[in-house]
Amino acid sequence: MIKRITLLVVSLLLVIACKEEKKENITKLQGAVFGTTYHITYLNTVNYQKSIDSLFVLVNKSLSTYMPTSDISKINQGDTTLVVDDMFVEVFDKAKRIYKETDGYFDPTIGRLIDAYGFGSGKEKKNLTTEEISVLMEHVGFDKVSLKDRKVHRESSDIEFNVNAFAKGYGVDVVGRFLESKNIHDYLVEIGGEIRARGTKDGKLWKVAIEKPNVDGTRSIQKVIELDNESMATSGNYRKYKVNAEGKKIVHTVNAKTGLAEESNLLSVSVRLKGDCADVDAYATAFLAMGLEKTKAFLEKHPELKVVLLYHNEANELAEYIN
Repeated sequence: MIKRITLLVVSLLLVIACKEEKKENITKLQGAVFGTTYHITYLNTVNYQKSIDSLFVLVNKSLSTYMPTSDISKINQGDTTLVVDDMFVEVFDKAKRIYKETDGYFDPTIGRLIDAYGFGSGKEKKNLTTEEISVLMEHVGFDKVSLKDRKVHRESSDIEFNVNAFAKGYGVDVVGRFLESKNIHDYLVEIGGEIRARGTKDGKLWKVAIEKPNVDGTRSIQKVIELDNESMATSGNYRKYKVNAEGKKIVHTVNAKTGLAEESNLLSVSVRLKGDCADVDAYATAFLAMGLEKTKAFLEKHPELKVVLLYHNEANELAEYIN
């Protein structure tokens, strides 16, 4: 199963459960996939559970780093003859574009670093030294890989792909597109907190909640957002982390520019866009690594992206930045 490693934040987003009248034309599906849960609601009476389950199998077969027989795992194992499928091609092309846009802050070639920090499917290396990180960083860089004739070429066999940072978002898109192919235009698909919403429900825009970044394990709502034919993803570092031998917190978001996994004052990033969920999932990853000020600068050049940034200000108080 695909598990979100670099930014798995369990249930950061909650679909708001409002009082509803019983409607015969609403179908609700839910279950477990990619190491998390999913909830799908759409305005239609046909149950597409079996078809959606089949789509999940295809996503895993292409992109799961937890399945040794998946395409991405075979590539990481050194298979240079593998011809990848359409899903892999789309994810690769998206990753390449966002890698360039973010100046390398989003980079799916940090697989070995993710493993070393203990957030991946590979072997963890306790208490990484500066020298060990430097060695691992020699094999990081999406500019060191290419896709030609549906075959992946790596400059080094030590380059390891890990697309878990936006695989959930991509899975959301796959389901959303399937529903649209069935002429269903009013739906909400959520996998592990990543969301794609189209149309309306009961004539109103879909509403979702952003959680307050509580570090004590409690759950509370920070803000309610209406999604107007938008996708939304949230990432945070305040729940999933480790503590090394020196008592230093190691977060699950690895900075692809430095190789470090350090926390900053930026606690939670929610990004929405009139576009694909995979895109906002990737941007959320990049912004968490960039930090507050670099993210603000990036957003000035990308007004199509709307964000809610939750951070600690100079007084160590929780503050919001909304554009």
